[in-house]
Amino acid sequence: MTIRLKLELASGQPMQGAPLELLADGRPVARGVVDKQGYAVFETGPVKGALAVRVDRSILPAG
Repeated sequence: MTIRLKLELASGQPMQGAPLELLADGRPVARGVVDKQGYAVFETGPVKGALAVRVDRSILPAG
């Protein structure tokens, strides 16, 4: 299964290079990185449960 997301922050901060995890019921099932257009792609097998994305905001500039 391929999941493609477009990510934008309300503050306008760039997301390029941000590491992401796709979670199913709180457990990581795939990893991705935001490209220069703001998209991330996750490749995973079939999963059950509520999906969520976790962003490692520690790489973003303070502001």
